[in-house]
Amino acid sequence: MATPSISVQLYSVNAALNADLDGGLSKLADIGLRYVEGFDFVRRPAELRAALDRYGLTAPTGHAYLVSDEITRADGTVIRVPSMEETFAAAKHLGVELVIDPFVPPDKWTSMEAVKETANKLNSSAAVASEHGLRVGYHNHDHELRPQIDGRPALEVLADHLDEQVCFEVDLYWAAAAGVDLVGLLSRLGDRVVAVHVKDGTLGDHIGWGKKPTGQVAAGEGEVPLQPALEAARSARYAVIEFDAYDGDVFDAIAKSYSYLKQMGMA
Repeated sequence: MATPSISVQLYSVNAALNADLDGGLSKLADIGLRYVEGFDFVRRPAELRAALDRYGLTAPTGHAYLVSDEITRADGTVIRVPSMEETFAAAKHLGVELVIDPFVPPDKWTSMEAVKETANKLNSSAAVASEHGLRVGYHNHDHELRPQIDGRPALEVLADHLDEQVCFEVDLYWAAAAGVDLVGLLSRLGDRVVAVHVKDGTLGDHIGWGKKPTGQVAAGEGEVPLQPALEAARSARYAVIEFDAYDGDVFDAIAKSYSYLKQMGMA
């Protein structure tokens, strides 16, 4: 069993980084973090790499869209997705080793045909990524796990149709929100799980894709069964702290989550 390294998804502090990139990264480094997970890195890989270097941080993983050609935000704004070549070139510049697609829309998880289409696109992305010395993966929310196809969560059906080099980053909070048994899910996905998102909070009907998450708290303070899940994620190389939203000082919550993971023997 590998001991995951502690990381943090930069989406958690994106507002702070947009206001003061150096100031935000300095706070993360002061907490003790050595790794971060890139967010919105394709538009500014050189700037972000230089800032990470200044504070002794590295980004072995990063989120970027691979399956979709465009993404429609909650406010209706449509954004263009950069080409795979542009994305992978930015990843190499930043030092990312694993590029993770963070979102495929809910309507793509309700039929076998749609899931196979997503699998084919991830497999094609993986083939291009390998030419750059990179790997690709997929990160879940709840909407990939709620739909059942032939009696199984759609995300697990996806795994059946992925090439071996495509991996998963399991978001423990969103998987718990979908009502799945985390230990069982992680066990079934097995060695494909290269990273997990460590996120905690209250669970209930207030959580679902398209709703602003509420009630998120520092790791270990909520209702997500993180400890058994982390123990079951035997192949995970990174335990990535993340907050979709937080009512308070998010850097303080990240520090508390970091301490929680340190107490579990991670570094």
